[in-house]
Amino acid sequence: MNRTTPALLLAASLSLTLAGCGKTADGKASPGGGRPPVAVETAKAVAADLEEAVDVVGTLAARSEAEVKTEYSGTVAEVFVTQWVRVKAGTPLARLDTREAEAGMQAAKAGSLQAEAGARRAARELDRSVKLKEAGLATQQQLDEARSADEAARAAAGAAKAQLAMAETRLAKAVIRAPIDGVVAVRNVNVGDYVENMGSPKPMFRVVDNRLLELTANVPSARMAALAVGQPFAFTSDALPGRTFAGKVSFINPAADEASRTVKVKAEVPNADETLKAGLFVKGRIVTGTRAGVLVVPRSALVSWDTVARQARVFVVEGGVAKGVSIETGASPGDAVEVVKGLGAGQEVVTRGGFNLRDGDRVLASKGA
Repeated sequence: MNRTTPALLLAASLSLTLAGCGKTADGKASPGGGRPPVAVETAKAVAADLEEAVDVVGTLAARSEAEVKTEYSGTVAEVFVTQWVRVKAGTPLARLDTREAEAGMQAAKAGSLQAEAGARRAARELDRSVKLKEAGLATQQQLDEARSADEAARAAAGAAKAQLAMAETRLAKAVIRAPIDGVVAVRNVNVGDYVENMGSPKPMFRVVDNRLLELTANVPSARMAALAVGQPFAFTSDALPGRTFAGKVSFINPAADEASRTVKVKAEVPNADETLKAGLFVKGRIVTGTRAGVLVVPRSALVSWDTVARQARVFVVEGGVAKGVSIETGASPGDAVEVVKGLGAGQEVVTRGGFNLRDGDRVLASKGA
């Protein structure tokens, strides 16, 4: 008598179960090969107004700043300001010892007075010689000598006057003044320091005006045609999270850099309240235009993306089944990506859960937020 053992019955049961997996009631293979449905979120490919922009990064710099140096060597006698104080153009910052300059001016003044007196005396001698020559009481040689003496005296008076002007300027410039409105960002001198005007000495002061800043960025030359002076520029900085600032393009270099094939662009940033500081690193976008009716999908729908080749892959949902589709991409402002080819308006694309999908998987789809 044959007996079927429990082990044989279990093996037969498992074989039947495995043979039935992946098929429907009519014997056809089921989508997904029997995998349970994958929960995903979806969104529709829609037509929208697309803002085109050029992304830029860079460091803010003050539009106006000045490194203040002395025009004459000397010892610092007084310092009138500290760091971080606001100054107006012409505000005294420091004064050099003026004793030598004052002595020089007094000597120049005396020399100028003496030269002027000599010029007046030579002019009188010339006038007298002219009259004597007319009366036949002086020779032509005597008249020529009087003219030469007059010319020499006038030249000496002019040189002495110029020397006096230089001495007065030297004395006036012993007071170091702010060349622009701004804030004293750096003070490098103290009373008693000797400052030089020769070579490349470090500045005595640096004055910075943060009320108008400037960003200089390099843009690929391929995007140059889209740029124009006056275009709006929006940017953020990690130093001031959650805030967006604005400016406008103020200058576009007419020549591209031969090595990097980029074009230097400057953007002007008003900063009346001086919230922003020179030296901050920022990321921003220069808005170059807007196109209406552009087909877009959320950036999160792209499971792979070659930005150079402008090729990406997404999953579309049709009849509860995911299907991988290759698309051609265009502009990508913010969280939206332009679809140039590969999708139609209204098609559902997976925006969350796509990295767990395989082509042909069944899905349980819900609308994304």
